[in-house]
Amino acid sequence: MSRVLIVEDEQHIADGLRFNLEAEGHDAMVAPDGESALRMLLVERQPVDVLILDIMLPGKDGFTVASELRAAGEYVPTLMLTARGSAEDVLRGFEAGADDYLPKPFELSILIARVNGLLRRRRWNEHDPPGSSGTSDTPAPDVYTFAGRTLDFTAMQVHAHDKSHRLTVMECDLLRYLVKNANQPVSRRAILQEVWGLPEGVDTRAIDNFIVRLRRYIEDGPAAPKFLQTVRGVGYRFVPRP
Repeated sequence: MSRVLIVEDEQHIADGLRFNLEAEGHDAMVAPDGESALRMLLVERQPVDVLILDIMLPGKDGFTVASELRAAGEYVPTLMLTARGSAEDVLRGFEAGADDYLPKPFELSILIARVNGLLRRRRWNEHDPPGSSGTSDTPAPDVYTFAGRTLDFTAMQVHAHDKSHRLTVMECDLLRYLVKNANQPVSRRAILQEVWGLPEGVDTRAIDNFIVRLRRYIEDGPAAPKFLQTVRGVGYRFVPRP
């Protein structure tokens, strides 16, 4: 049984979500604010498979909660609920570490589908053979090694420079896509649509922030990247042997 933590201060929404998630076979808990959620996850270490996180919370907002979880090394797949669904909210959520978003008001069936999608992606990354995203027919291996670096898609980690870095689901999906299309330029729009399933209206510059983070993990000099190269006017290219 999957365990879902709902962080929502509007009691009627929280109760409705918990009731319907439990009806779908999930074990659901509710935290009324960001501080409670952080205590449950970081202090009490309660096991959670998916986090449903509202942005507008009393005290610490959803962006802050997501950022603090990431900084503490907690990478639970996160569905962020936005009041407006604006591009700015979506991008801020992704940069904070969210894996998916849903604007309010939302259809309950869509939210449940998103939660189940995050659970499938997590199980897929942890257990199943990679290779369902992207245009290449060559699947990315579970563990990919290049130039003394290791991308472990099962553990969702990067090992480089004698350090290990945990990846979010979105970062893992992006690296997998780049590896599958090694030495080929891929556009920002293709990444948004084919890897993350985001609509056309989302600003493609969101990709740049993810690439900056990944370069910090694997490049000797992130300001002069050799492996994650920029293709001017197009997007990016992963070059394992530059």
